[in-house]
Amino acid sequence: MATFLITGVGGPAGKSLSEQLKERGHSVVGVDMVEIAGALQGPRADSPELIPFLIRVVKEHSIDIFIPTVQDELPFVAAAAPIFPCAVVLSDASAVGIAHDKWLTAQFCLSRGLSVPETVTGTELFDEFPAVIKPRVARGGRGVVVVDTQDNLPADRDAALIIQSFAPGDEFCPQLYIPADGEITCVVLKKTKLREGRVGNADAVERTEHAEVSELATRIARELGLSGPIDMDIRMDRNNQPVLLEINARFGANSAHAPEILEALLREAQ
Repeated sequence: MATFLITGVGGPAGKSLSEQLKERGHSVVGVDMVEIAGALQGPRADSPELIPFLIRVVKEHSIDIFIPTVQDELPFVAAAAPIFPCAVVLSDASAVGIAHDKWLTAQFCLSRGLSVPETVTGTELFDEFPAVIKPRVARGGRGVVVVDTQDNLPADRDAALIIQSFAPGDEFCPQLYIPADGEITCVVLKKTKLREGRVGNADAVERTEHAEVSELATRIARELGLSGPIDMDIRMDRNNQPVLLEINARFGANSAHAPEILEALLREAQ
């Protein structure tokens, strides 16, 4: 059995992953920026103390495998991964950097012929409605708003936001594991309840078979050079074609509904 370090252990993704690992008999050292019983309290993701703190934890607790689940810390951990004295389950810094920024993600996909909604920065003109306004860099559904007319666009928007055409169809969150060698594991989950109605985090999901969603998710993972666990958001557009909304280069909050993802990681870890 291995000893895992899980960051964001108090959040949905970290808590779910920690429970899955413990159920399989592994040891888990949890870290969170807030005080949580049984976990270590660590620095914020943007703190210069984050990486030194995590390296100390790895050494002091004899960590075998480190799995970060906090979206904000991923670029810092990816950049520092080569100096960690344990395995770090995360894509390389370039792939993480593109996935971390929703505008960069859209531009990358457009350059590779991969389906995304029409996307501009918040300062550009946009005339297709309904539209979605969201932060370029954010976790989950934070700051995501649907606007139905030009008059509803906020006057103070800037380049830290993006505007996208609204895809009105079903939303999916495919869960993937991309090994160093071998086939990609992809489990498609359908979001059956969104927290904000038309958008937002999934309050309920169900497993489903959807070849087009699976194919798009797998193509994007290969083109971007992602590795390890990946959580994507894909939605059906007006023509009932799948379009990518965002990539989370980590375990998602709903990974327990796709146990194959963790099993693929554990197989590779062996």
